[in-house]
Amino acid sequence: MSPTAPTTRVSTCALDCPDACSLLVTIDESGRATRLRGNPNHPVTRGFLCGKVAQYLERQYHPNRLRYPIRRTGAKGEGRFERISWDSALDQIASRLSAIACDFGPEALLPYSYGGSMGLLNGSGMDRRFFHRFGASRLDRTICSSAGTAGLNQTLGFRYGTEPEQFAHSKLILAWGANILGTSVHLWPFIVEARRRGARFYTIDPVLQRTGRLADKHFYVNPGSDLALALGLAHIIIGENLHDADYIARHTSNFDRLRATAARFTPEHTEALTGIPRADIIALAREYATTRPAVIRLNYGASRSERGGMAFSAVAMLPALIGSWKEVGGGLQASTSQTHRFDRAAIERADLQLQSPLGREARLVNMSTLGHALNELDNPPVKALFVYCSNPAAIAPNQSAVRRGLTRGDLFTVVHEQFQTDTADFADILLPATTFLEHTDLYGAYGHLHTQLARPALEPEGEARSNVQLFRELAHRLGFHEPAFHESEDEMIRTALSSGHEYLNGITVESLDQHRSIRLNVTPNNEPFLPFAEGNFGTPDAKCNLCPEGMDYTPPTESRHGDESLRHRFPLELVSPKNDDSMNSTFGYRADVDAQTAQLWMHSADAQARGINDGDQVRVFNERGSMRLTAAVNGHVRQGAVSSPAVRQPRMSPDGSTANFLTSERLTDIGAGATFYSCLVQVERCGD
Repeated sequence: MSPTAPTTRVSTCALDCPDACSLLVTIDESGRATRLRGNPNHPVTRGFLCGKVAQYLERQYHPNRLRYPIRRTGAKGEGRFERISWDSALDQIASRLSAIACDFGPEALLPYSYGGSMGLLNGSGMDRRFFHRFGASRLDRTICSSAGTAGLNQTLGFRYGTEPEQFAHSKLILAWGANILGTSVHLWPFIVEARRRGARFYTIDPVLQRTGRLADKHFYVNPGSDLALALGLAHIIIGENLHDADYIARHTSNFDRLRATAARFTPEHTEALTGIPRADIIALAREYATTRPAVIRLNYGASRSERGGMAFSAVAMLPALIGSWKEVGGGLQASTSQTHRFDRAAIERADLQLQSPLGREARLVNMSTLGHALNELDNPPVKALFVYCSNPAAIAPNQSAVRRGLTRGDLFTVVHEQFQTDTADFADILLPATTFLEHTDLYGAYGHLHTQLARPALEPEGEARSNVQLFRELAHRLGFHEPAFHESEDEMIRTALSSGHEYLNGITVESLDQHRSIRLNVTPNNEPFLPFAEGNFGTPDAKCNLCPEGMDYTPPTESRHGDESLRHRFPLELVSPKNDDSMNSTFGYRADVDAQTAQLWMHSADAQARGINDGDQVRVFNERGSMRLTAAVNGHVRQGAVSSPAVRQPRMSPDGSTANFLTSERLTDIGAGATFYSCLVQVERCGD
């Protein structure tokens, strides 16, 4: 592609965000992108971009971007490499992986990836086929949403939700664990429109983030107590007969069990657990139940504690309790991902495991316990690690254990990346990856109902290759001759779109090439999507399960009401929510982003008790590790809690430590997710 005149091409943002924005890329005569902006014709993007992606061309052309394959020359973690050819890199990888499989079995290879690309082909396509055919250990991808997904599945059965366009019609909007301006900013204009029409907007969060500072009311909830709050609201709604008895009778199950469970969560008891005054709990329950329509924007922050999965279940049952699924502008949005009914099984090809040397399904390794896997897993031990679309040396919990594993001399590590990240410093072979502007992919979304196709807007920088290219070529080198490894990107897209589900009717490669973004066929004539107005939940009985087995609340081990001995030594609850201008660790190399993630937000009473003033250097620590930050005594957290915006790149920290050196590998109640927000610490002022 060498344009002879300036042109504009359409693309899609592949970053891990519900908005999945449609982009317009202006390209000059030389083929270089000169401008990136939101597509004004996309019904959700609406012509603007978040602050992160608005600057993406800086990343695209950054001088430190990886452009060629390189091989480690120094000790692991030093980050010293030399350039090699792609042929040499692929030959070495194929040879080492073959030898490891021969000596230890194919399960000694562990892939590690997550949301570095939300594209179907590059995020979970040819890579899955390759590792399935090899017989590698399967990765249980739990680091973000698995607990919330488990909660939604047991209550709603489907990951369907209120489309963003409907928020404009709401009269009461609750942002629960959702910093909308930082993590799903394209929902905000619809909320602004609703507020202009008189809607009220409240936030529920342990931290007063940017969104909360613009809310009509903010409710400080103790970290990990969201389940208790949801049950406390249900107590008032049922006790005052504010529930929708008709909807409950026709479309829900286990109402009597919910009533019995919620009966214990009186306003007084709920106040003690959540920290929210009982009068506010009562008022919120009444207002939510009697304002029509009312909608909840629930985000995964509420799921990142020991009780996180059940918290999602409990919040997700509230719209059914008051019957708000019946109304345009009612219901709940946590994820719309399952409406994009791609044939994922045909894309990932788990059946190829039967053709691997294992001849069976490989073992499952939880990515949230990577430290344990690298250091303690046996039969076989992990002898090779293949990292792409992720940066585990920054984002995985219990970083001391992760780093100990990554430094093992007998661990062969391959990293496919755009930059030399903290994880890349430990690589034996480091390969350059394309950006989403440089390859073809198919996109769903977990925040709207528009499926999109992106074609390469730019030539790859240097010798960068996509995940599809990389794993296709590795498959050929390892002698995997199945047709699955010869499919082109377009053939894979046709496969994905051929699920036969009605929501994809009429959506083809050709129609996507013409329009680039097409609304799913969830309703005729683009009418509002009301997925559960007449029930039709995805549970076995097609009813909303108001109270799944085990829905009850006990405080997390690491919390102000948890283990007493831990609380005595480490009395502060650390919450490390997503930073507004970061995308996990992706943009952490930017100086302004690092400055934001170098702060510890404190309550004035906690700071005063420790002799800490605003701007002081402080040490945050527990038995797993420590980090050095700058105190921000700013009133954005309640007493007993501290917050550090995440995810900081450890390489940018003076002591090489970040919040994930303090987080544990303890897992959630359901979904086996990470418990980033169940973390007790102590804070002390650093000496001058």
